[in-house]
Amino acid sequence: MNLVIVESPAKAKTINKYLGPNYKVLASYGHIRDLPSKNGSVDPEDKFKMIWEVDSFSKKYLKEIADAAKISKKIILATDPDREGEAIAWHVKEYLEEKKLLKDKEIERVVFNEITKKAVTNGIDNPRNIESNLVDAYMARRALDYLVGFNISPILWTKLPGSKSAGRVQSVALRLLTEREHEIELFKPEEFWSLNVDFKTSEGVILNSNIVMLNNSKIEKFFFKNKADINNAINLIKKSNYKISDISSKVYTRNPIGPFTTSTLQQTSSSKLGFGASRTMQIAQRLYQGIDIEGDTVGLITYMRTDGTNISNDAVNDFRTYIKKSYGENYLPKEPNNFSGKKAKNAQEAHEAIRPTDITRSPETLKKFLSTDQIKLYDLIWSRALSSQMEAAKFDRKTITIISDNNLNQFKCSGSTIKFDGFLKLTRIDENEDEKIIPDVNKDDVSIDKFIDEQHFTQPPPRYSEASLVKKLEELGIGRPSTYASIISVISNRGYAEVINKRFFPSDRGKLLSAFLEKLFSKYVDYGFTAGLEDQLDDITAGKEEWIKVLEKFWKDFNLNVSSVKEKRTREVLDLLNESLGELIFESNNEGEIDRKCKLCDKGELSLKNSFRGGAFIGCSNYPECKFTRPLSKSKANEQFSLAEPKLIGKNDNNKDIFLKSGRFGPYLQYEKIEEESITK
Repeated sequence: MNLVIVESPAKAKTINKYLGPNYKVLASYGHIRDLPSKNGSVDPEDKFKMIWEVDSFSKKYLKEIADAAKISKKIILATDPDREGEAIAWHVKEYLEEKKLLKDKEIERVVFNEITKKAVTNGIDNPRNIESNLVDAYMARRALDYLVGFNISPILWTKLPGSKSAGRVQSVALRLLTEREHEIELFKPEEFWSLNVDFKTSEGVILNSNIVMLNNSKIEKFFFKNKADINNAINLIKKSNYKISDISSKVYTRNPIGPFTTSTLQQTSSSKLGFGASRTMQIAQRLYQGIDIEGDTVGLITYMRTDGTNISNDAVNDFRTYIKKSYGENYLPKEPNNFSGKKAKNAQEAHEAIRPTDITRSPETLKKFLSTDQIKLYDLIWSRALSSQMEAAKFDRKTITIISDNNLNQFKCSGSTIKFDGFLKLTRIDENEDEKIIPDVNKDDVSIDKFIDEQHFTQPPPRYSEASLVKKLEELGIGRPSTYASIISVISNRGYAEVINKRFFPSDRGKLLSAFLEKLFSKYVDYGFTAGLEDQLDDITAGKEEWIKVLEKFWKDFNLNVSSVKEKRTREVLDLLNESLGELIFESNNEGEIDRKCKLCDKGELSLKNSFRGGAFIGCSNYPECKFTRPLSKSKANEQFSLAEPKLIGKNDNNKDIFLKSGRFGPYLQYEKIEEESITK
């Protein structure tokens, strides 16, 4: 008997059917070992030696694997075809060696990019060794994450009570969220106006036109600052007569976009289907591992963690045959479209793009076998992959130019119609591709029919959604296909940000943590440094760097940084954060300077404080004499209570000041209580 070890039971079931009775396929259920959360799991003094521990969940599955290994002739490690999969294969082999179960056994490593009979049997027929470079890169990444988390987290517990932990990559992603939130909080909207003109031809045709030039000045977006500018423009436009000077028509093409990578799938799934990154990957994993179709378990898509944008030649040929048969020869390009120009950041993740394993399985034919969410995601993948090999779409763009009799004012009226839909028959790039038909007109005089003016205000940058955060991380070179979903879930699960209307809102705890790290560990939340470290891990994978040297270089500076922060008193840390967060958490006076004077006691200074139970808040330095507190966020204080600072509203019968304040349950009144003893006297 031959023992095959994969990661998931669903995958095991599918592969067992393909391989037959001479093979026993068992699942490891993901990683079987990890670094225990205690001091010494990684030892920088002993070449970063790691102590691995089998978790309780894995023990029963490892017993089953060990028992099967004893009676097996050959052991085949068939975990996923990426760095994590290679690491799991290595862990299983190490575990079996420690149990002395590999003596006189053949051991092989096989990979397949899709769970189909052809791919599985081809993988079994072409075994290889475990790639040590991939394992080294995994070791380096795991050690880095441990060293950062295990050294910074205890500092957080003492200096910033309420903060749970800090992750190497998650902290950088959190910085993106908090920086965007700061931009929004500091944003001051500016007014601007737009002006369109409806012209009427002699036949009564209305042409809605944009101003291109006014009094020989080019019109930009913020040209009209206020209503007065609009009124001046209207008066100027009215002084001239107008005619159509040019009618042009131009055909332009729009090329299809490539099939999905992990990040583009997550982004598109989020924007079109409303699925979060984790949900998208869970559904994709199921489609990859296999769905029961009329008694057969079939893997429907290729491996879903990939940076690659290419498609195999066999698949391209199948796509082209299907396009010609289903849509006609005019939808088929003369040569296959090539999307392999984008170089994957990591060779081990440069698999094929995500595509259907069999393009003839259209979404329509699979509806009865898939859940609602599964069919939605499969449809997205199928349509995107197939459309990538279709002909470009062709548009007919018509532009009408209208000018004044003195040639100083110019207007344009444009619209596009689809001449040939091409790949758009299957998938729209965006929802704004509706046709705008421009009527047929002659070069003739036109008259002003109507002015359409509208007031606008500049908007702050939008908060990140899961899709835009993944896109930004990818642009910065931070994270990899296997990590995007976990980065996002950790930020939410630890209370550093909450998702409202599919947008990330950093919590006060998240803002405080981000400010803390940026002030005291600035190098390690720097975008360039983090991206550079990712590149070094990729270089380890490619055999260009030694993993121990990468860790030594990192640890030397990081350890010094940790030691210096440990020596700082908590009050010193909070003072640094007062300075760092400044105008974001404190009010400003009329001169625009930060005003930290307590409005309640008029003596103390407002400062950042922290508590184990409630986390960060603003309090008075004159405590306990003055018990003024408010939330960390100025905007939150105003939103919740419509009052950021206490307000003196008068005196009571005993001539004591009455203040309107904000508390946990809303606004309340406070005044100094006169003791009963003094009243009786």
